[in-house]
Amino acid sequence: MSINTHIVEPQEGHQHTHTVIFLHGKGSDCEEFADEFFESEASEPAGCPRTLPDLFPTIRWVFPPAPLSESTRFQCVESQWFDMWSVEHPNVKPELQTDGLKQSIQLVLDVVEQVEALVPSKNIFLGGISQGFATVYSAYTSSNKTYAGLIGLCSWAPTAALDIIKGSQDETSNSTEDKKRLTNVFLRHSRDDDIIPVQEGRILRDTLRDRADTAVEFHEYGDGGHWVNEPEGVDDIAAFLHRIMDECR
Repeated sequence: MSINTHIVEPQEGHQHTHTVIFLHGKGSDCEEFADEFFESEASEPAGCPRTLPDLFPTIRWVFPPAPLSESTRFQCVESQWFDMWSVEHPNVKPELQTDGLKQSIQLVLDVVEQVEALVPSKNIFLGGISQGFATVYSAYTSSNKTYAGLIGLCSWAPTAALDIIKGSQDETSNSTEDKKRLTNVFLRHSRDDDIIPVQEGRILRDTLRDRADTAVEFHEYGDGGHWVNEPEGVDDIAAFLHRIMDECR
């Protein structure tokens, strides 16, 4: 695991039961993202700390850093899981995405393998925002592992790049769906997202619902932009985590 990986351990006095591996977005930083992510609070319990680490004291949060690579369009080096031409039209010029996406898929699977030293994959959630979840989605479709669930915020399915990497998405689904148990997926997107259009989130929803190995809940909000709705969105994430973790007991 990279020495730059940002890790938030379970709260003192609580036994570690689950891990969330969460990927930040393009141009972001893992520690900065984690700090901002954990500033968002749920609506309950009133008068008490209500961030996700407060609500889930047994979870270990792992935030890997994206590699630094050249942006073809903007001719600069930036933090990104893979190069891309347009976030507004994320499947344009997929050939730019393939090399970085392959490397980042392997990075995610390597992090999973390291995290499994502490908990089994069935107790590991994979999550991400924007390009981070696009990478998580790609890693999920490339692996036969069983996960506790997937959590995707403001994202899309990089199907065109995956088609180039490993054949059609249908062939990939057919080759893996009979080897996995059902994976629960939480997706959210806001209609006023001015970075990744909400239509891309709907396509991601439909793509995952077409798989036989995923059960998808999709939350579409009227506002919230390219971020986590507070408190409604945090409430929905918390409800999803509570449900899955209770089922694992």
